[in-house]
Amino acid sequence: MLGRLKLAKRWLIVVLLLTNGAGSAALIFSQRASVKASDDKTIIRGGGTTIIHGGTGPGGGFIPVLTTIAFHAERIGGAVTGSFECLALAPEAGTGSKSAQFTVNAMYVTGQITGATVHGDTATLTGTSNIIGLGAGSNVPFTFVVQRGGPGATSVLTVNTLPASPFNEILVQGAFEVLDQD
Repeated sequence: MLGRLKLAKRWLIVVLLLTNGAGSAALIFSQRASVKASDDKTIIRGGGTTIIHGGTGPGGGFIPVLTTIAFHAERIGGAVTGSFECLALAPEAGTGSKSAQFTVNAMYVTGQITGATVHGDTATLTGTSNIIGLGAGSNVPFTFVVQRGGPGATSVLTVNTLPASPFNEILVQGAFEVLDQD
């Protein structure tokens, strides 16, 4: 009888040690997961209306182009993910009553952000996009460099189908937020 009691005590101690060890391991892993989750954060976001500096340029007679832009990027588990949208509208006519009606879809870029770097108030986003209109194509690499701020902040969109013609944009309404990386 005494032998069975000693054996039962030993099993009880083993079970308690295993339970304690499993509980400790679960606590450590949950703390690591919560630290990793706290590293996940938005890097940049923004949206608004911009005007392309110089419009369509000398060949097009400097016709103004307005864009509606929206984007966000976040770091999740060490990877960057996000989306980018830019709709460029030109007027129906270069002069006259229709020169202020921005109804012609000059270009539409919709993309997935896969990379982001931040230097102070400036962020550079990279990814691939689908484009209709000017520079049309599928899976077209793009780079979007954006400066933090409200109206007057600048951005530059470059698409690989038009590498010699980056779009220098000035924000006229909205906000671009480049969030701290601390």
